[in-house]
Amino acid sequence: MKRLTIFLVAVLFALHLNAQKDEKHDVILKINGEELSGKVTEINDTEVKFIYTGESLVYTIKKSDILKITYASGRVEVINKPALPSEGTNAAPPDPKAAASLNVNPVDHHNKVAIMPFSFISDNQSAAEEMKYKVQTECYAYMSKHAGELTIIDPRTTNALLIKAGITRETVMGFTMEEICNVIGAEYIVDGTITVNRGTQTSTQSGNYKTTDGYNDKNGKYDSKSTGSSTSSTIQNYQTSIAMTIYTDKNTTIFNEDHRSFWTSADAYKTTLQYLLKKSPLYRK
Repeated sequence: MKRLTIFLVAVLFALHLNAQKDEKHDVILKINGEELSGKVTEINDTEVKFIYTGESLVYTIKKSDILKITYASGRVEVINKPALPSEGTNAAPPDPKAAASLNVNPVDHHNKVAIMPFSFISDNQSAAEEMKYKVQTECYAYMSKHAGELTIIDPRTTNALLIKAGITRETVMGFTMEEICNVIGAEYIVDGTITVNRGTQTSTQSGNYKTTDGYNDKNGKYDSKSTGSSTSSTIQNYQTSIAMTIYTDKNTTIFNEDHRSFWTSADAYKTTLQYLLKKSPLYRK
């Protein structure tokens, strides 16, 4: 009887796996060649509501970005008819800045993370550009090790797209986070400011002394003499704090926190940066 029960459970499990394997999904083929598999829940005049396979969050995709939809039933609905060769034009590819200003989503943002060059302030002065990009690269390296299902966009790609769109630290306030996400093609943006100021100095002194006893002929007594050397050093302490914010392509903030480092070394920002990233919703073990 026990063997029969185990056999029936195995058969039912195999049937369940086959049913999952044969389960069909709606497939959206975008104009840029991307295929999205899941469930189409709603279609209106300008947008398509869509849920990725295995997820519950509803995404909105512009119909202008979709070539066709192949439904689980097998029915195919053409949304935008591709141009014939005779209808071709010499039009240039869409400019990222123009796409941002028109609020167009030229690429799929899903689960993609971009890291902005961090602001770095040292002793109340803006640090060299190299430090901003150095922190950006360190942040990318750490997040890449704990990305899970997320895709962390390479900083070089992020910076190139920002430069082409005219987005710098001086002009960034003129763009919404949705526009910046559209320029880079990201669902999440990580941004932050690092502040490092000189603090107190700690002085230490050490020495090596030796005491010897000897007979003094002048006074006829035994005297003690101390000989040796001493050294001193001064250590500069620093006060480090980081403010980090994570935005989405919907102009919402999902993480906003600042932390002052316990450590006083000049590179204490590294451990503080990792501490905040571990607390963020994008961190994966």
